[in-house]
Amino acid sequence: MSIVLIILPGPDTGLVTQNTIAQGRRGGVQTALGSISGVIIHTLVAVVGLSAIIVKSAFLFSIFKYVGAFYLIYLGIMSLWAIKKKGIAIEDNKSEKKNASLSAFRQGFLTNVLNPKVAVFFLTFLPQFLEPGSNTFLQFLIMGLTYAALTLIWFLMYVYLIHSINVWMKKPSVQRAIQGISGIVLLSFGIKLALERRP
Repeated sequence: MSIVLIILPGPDTGLVTQNTIAQGRRGGVQTALGSISGVIIHTLVAVVGLSAIIVKSAFLFSIFKYVGAFYLIYLGIMSLWAIKKKGIAIEDNKSEKKNASLSAFRQGFLTNVLNPKVAVFFLTFLPQFLEPGSNTFLQFLIMGLTYAALTLIWFLMYVYLIHSINVWMKKPSVQRAIQGISGIVLLSFGIKLALERRP
């Protein structure tokens, strides 16, 4: 079930796709690592019970929802703006590449950690598999880290798949089309998150 949920496209997948195309394999991997870091944060927060407070508090949930939605919309707009401005430019400068990698990691991390739906997932899906009478903390931690590991494996495979068809991806028209689609997808997820009601 976790594998099915991981494979289903979401904001993280859209961002990994966009950054792999724009920055190459390094950018995609950095984005994936950022997203996985967000999953680990959600796991730790759920383990100590803070996620339950966020989900049950309409005020806190709304804050996370709107901040997360705003960030996704921002990324979508920036993606579309890049097409209009100059398309996707590949820089050779090492410092610029380092900044791009840091930016990719940050984008992946914030997109995941600011998504309240991930917190809801950890509190509704994983608890179904807890064994009564055993160490709840340890069980939750193991399941969360296992989910993070499976997500990382999938994203690495996904990044390498996209990178393997790099020749076709390097065509300016294809890059602009995928950049545009990624921007629209991120915008859509942001708007959907903003309009979504608290569970």
